[in-house]
Amino acid sequence: MPQILAIDQGTTSTRAILFSHDLTPITSAQEEFPQHYPASGWVEHDPADLLRTTLSVVRTVLSRTDPADIACIGITNQRETTIIWNRETGKPIANAIVWQDRRTAAICDALLPHEPMITARTGLLLDPYFSATKVKYLLDHTPGARAAAEAGKLAFGTVDTYLIWHLTAGRSHVTDATNAARTMLFNIKTNQWDAEICALLNIPMSLLPEVKDSAAEFGTTDAALFGHAIPIRGVAGDQQAATVGQACFQPGMMKSTYGTGCFALLNTGTTMVASKNRLLTTIAYRLNGETTYALEGSIFIAGAVVQWLRDGLKIIANAAETQTLASHADPAQDLILVPAFTGLGAPYWRPECRGAVYGITRNSGPAELARAALESVGFQTRDLLEAMRADWGTAAEGVLRVDGGMTASDWTMQFLADILGAPVDRPKVTETTALGAAYLAGLQSGLCPPPQEFAQNWALQHRFQPRMSEITRQSKYQRWGRAVQATMLV
Repeated sequence: MPQILAIDQGTTSTRAILFSHDLTPITSAQEEFPQHYPASGWVEHDPADLLRTTLSVVRTVLSRTDPADIACIGITNQRETTIIWNRETGKPIANAIVWQDRRTAAICDALLPHEPMITARTGLLLDPYFSATKVKYLLDHTPGARAAAEAGKLAFGTVDTYLIWHLTAGRSHVTDATNAARTMLFNIKTNQWDAEICALLNIPMSLLPEVKDSAAEFGTTDAALFGHAIPIRGVAGDQQAATVGQACFQPGMMKSTYGTGCFALLNTGTTMVASKNRLLTTIAYRLNGETTYALEGSIFIAGAVVQWLRDGLKIIANAAETQTLASHADPAQDLILVPAFTGLGAPYWRPECRGAVYGITRNSGPAELARAALESVGFQTRDLLEAMRADWGTAAEGVLRVDGGMTASDWTMQFLADILGAPVDRPKVTETTALGAAYLAGLQSGLCPPPQEFAQNWALQHRFQPRMSEITRQSKYQRWGRAVQATMLV
């Protein structure tokens, strides 16, 4: 039977997951790669690591099956991360600037008079998070880059585009609408690159890839790579792929993904909802030329706060230990950790902020810090859902579908339900990002059913019901709010 291969290129690791034609996971492989921090608030990847780990995990998975059985490939990727490379050699002109990177804050400040126009067209706020100012920075700070770009010798892409370029031996310079929508260069009303914004940032439009639907023909892998040419037929940014994998196809449905960061999306259908609460308006997916929009709230630090406990403080050896530590924390202590390691995301958008811990006593230790770290994810999620409720009526009072690595922690998910005061649903397949990419590729290949039929197959693994009293819930959330305000004053 035909199989579908999903490539999930994330911020800290790359995975390949093989699915059967009915989207049952068969086997997978995963590899981490180094993070580079050349200065405070700067985050980079070596693009060679992204490609190397992609090829490695795909080959590992293909070694367990017959490559001839792979009908198609779906790709999902960390969004906004920016790469510029030479069209002739395929070599990057510099390291990739990662979505978390804050070095372009001054460029964003200089553009503030243009923010209303940029937001109206792209749905995004002026922030270093997005690709546009990263592209400008690379062109301005890499010797010879601007002249080469103006001569048409360079190509820009988010990670999906960079991988597809190399997988197809340079034959395809393409992206999909969801990734394009995160660059701050794409007009999500007209579904075209915006010439005026490109001119404002002095970005030659020859750099930009062709934009396709999320299920489309993106090219075919070079046969020399895997011993067999395989068509790439599904592409979506990781959060949009998770939205598809969670079958959030109806307006009003919400999902939240917990990886390095946390990203909550609310499907708003064919209606672009302009947020009054500093959320983002974005493209959820584009199928058969029809665009479905979403409101999105972005939290920069979720799973990354657990990595900090492990790699920075070295108080845990692996992520699983945080749940045990948190459950043994002293109830009399109530630490608040604001994990603004690379600034605050939605709904605050304060790139200059840095993290803080409040309420420390001499008795505070690893258990209390672990609990505060996990609770910070729930608090930040509530910030997003409060903003969504204000923009979309009673949305935040409904069920939240969750996925990603942190959802394996029952303690974290229970606290999330408690602090939201709403049910939290964890699906049987928690790797919904890869599932969404596989579904899009399978849909284009005729292997998978239409969205509404696919949605009927979504299966619940566990529902977390809120157990916290309303008084405690509001008291804890108010303390969080005061801590965030204090952090923004520093």
